[in-house]
Amino acid sequence: MRQHSSEHGFFPNWGDASIRVAVLDGRVDLEHPCFQGANLTLLPSLIPADGRSTGPMAAHGTHITSIIFGQPGSDVEGLVPHCCGLVIPVFFEDRRSASQLDLARAIELAVDHGAHIINISGGQLTDEGEADAWLQNAIRLCADRNVLVVAAAGNDGCECLHVPAALPTVLAVGALDRQDRPIGFSNWGGAYRTGGLMAPGQDILGAKPGGGVTRRSGTSFAAPIVAAAAALLLSHQADRGETPDPHLIRQLLLDSALPCDGIRSEDSDRCLAGRLNLPGAFELLRGSRTQMTRESTTVNAAISPQCACSESEQLPEELNAITQAEIPQRNAGDQHPASSSSNAVPSFAPNAVSGGRSSATRFAAGAVTASEAPDTSTATGLVYALGVLGYDFGTEARRDSFKQLMPPSNQMPANPYDARQMVDYLTTNLAEARSLIWTLNIELTPVYAIEPVGAFARDVYEVLRFMLAGEIMAETDANYVQRVSIPGLLTGRTVKLFSGQVVPVIEPVNTRGMYGWKTNALVDSALKASAAAASASDEGAKIRETLEGFLNRVYYDLRNLGRTSRDRALNFSVTNAFQAAATFGNALVAGMQLDEISVDKSPFCRMDSDCWDVKLKFFDPENNSRAKRIYRYTVDVSDLIPVTMGEVRSWTSPD
Repeated sequence: MRQHSSEHGFFPNWGDASIRVAVLDGRVDLEHPCFQGANLTLLPSLIPADGRSTGPMAAHGTHITSIIFGQPGSDVEGLVPHCCGLVIPVFFEDRRSASQLDLARAIELAVDHGAHIINISGGQLTDEGEADAWLQNAIRLCADRNVLVVAAAGNDGCECLHVPAALPTVLAVGALDRQDRPIGFSNWGGAYRTGGLMAPGQDILGAKPGGGVTRRSGTSFAAPIVAAAAALLLSHQADRGETPDPHLIRQLLLDSALPCDGIRSEDSDRCLAGRLNLPGAFELLRGSRTQMTRESTTVNAAISPQCACSESEQLPEELNAITQAEIPQRNAGDQHPASSSSNAVPSFAPNAVSGGRSSATRFAAGAVTASEAPDTSTATGLVYALGVLGYDFGTEARRDSFKQLMPPSNQMPANPYDARQMVDYLTTNLAEARSLIWTLNIELTPVYAIEPVGAFARDVYEVLRFMLAGEIMAETDANYVQRVSIPGLLTGRTVKLFSGQVVPVIEPVNTRGMYGWKTNALVDSALKASAAAASASDEGAKIRETLEGFLNRVYYDLRNLGRTSRDRALNFSVTNAFQAAATFGNALVAGMQLDEISVDKSPFCRMDSDCWDVKLKFFDPENNSRAKRIYRYTVDVSDLIPVTMGEVRSWTSPD
């Protein structure tokens, strides 16, 4: 990695190839000349890869990506052109936004492919910085895996918050003008005061789809400047033989932040935690030899790009000059783009990293270097998800074809949306199940399309029909199916539903692992597992209440996409509740209730397996001094169908 000398010592100049930065945004014109030679990898997402696009979302994504990865000597010199880039398109051109669910998918994909930093130049305005559980879980995954998420703070010009910028462990970015003052449209307040930085966000140079350059303003364009600054610091860690620590870098950037210029004391909150001070962060990093301790720490809402729509094709004057004391300069021998006619392109890196907070921006995805393969050890393509079964027609024509073929029911016209009529029709016409788009829904939101294939496809369709029949039974019926568990393989394909929503397709290999949760039968089984409960109806009621609370908590409070190893272990632990209920039945009979569920990587595992310890902690709500009871069992999720390993262990703990 190239370095240069200044009064602050040696600084990385181009970024290190071992550092991966993911950009979650619109589609990127990877054929733009500024990306020639860049280490960028386009990862599959819900956005179709149908050639080059010049729409507004592609313009946004191309601009953001060029700020980070534009190559030396091109019209747009990126700040860390030698880092690896992961490009994950998330913004649809027609919607000009993405749902929180889609963003969560992209974040998990970036983490699975070894991203150290994720840049999200987008956000959604919220009342208090709240987010859907999907997005919260994805940000928690980043915290657990030590991945830094950089997100725009928003362009509403108010004391208000955007997500994901306002979520814990995310580094929010606001926008500065050319005088290092907060731009009027840049948001402030709340979580940003301690977890946000200001960075240049006015007239930021970037690439245009199809060729050429332009300047744009907004917190969207401040965020990649901070992401690149973090990548430079991580590169310096890698260069001196240390393990890159994104969470440490986040803290150093916040600790080294400087006050904003020309701002009144009563408006100090508009500066968030301060403006970006890269040399100061380098000084702190040089004095840091220990990595910080990290803490492991949901509406299908739309996230939209955060640009102020201040764009000029004719380039304005060069941004304020940054002195060597303020930011490291390139070596005299390094190449800068040549000026031509009226569109002279100044050296972008020093000007762009002049400091400040960046504002909220929409999704962006990064890419990985071609010279070094991404870490796909966790990107297995396996899914083990919980939800409610549903079906969709995709088009009006497909819906009407079912309406014509289905016979009337009880002197009522055929209604393909009536699940009871559909079950009756499929019972005698199972082949028609293939013409439906079967979906797995969570909180009324379709998250996957289920597409059985292969020799066992007919058997899988029969199980789907059976589970759908169970879902429409009375809730008091012993065969009532409350939820389902679906194991499958991600295909990389997507399908468009009748509503216009695009969801990924999973393929069940066979019927193994497909379960319809008959909660009533499950509770009865737990009662029988306890001899004490068999003779005491009041104790049996306690078990029923606690077990139902356990199942509901995982489904509602901890709901997830079943994509990561941790989430697959958690979901299987609930599906395997027959065994679990029999084991912790004594705690339930004793009046204890579920306190918390934790899932941690198991230190004991078989070779080439992926094992997780699921811990259930119970407490006595009527006696706080009573020791808590902890149960632990290990789940191996290396195969399509997870399995439990060994016996369930239990012990008491004072806290």
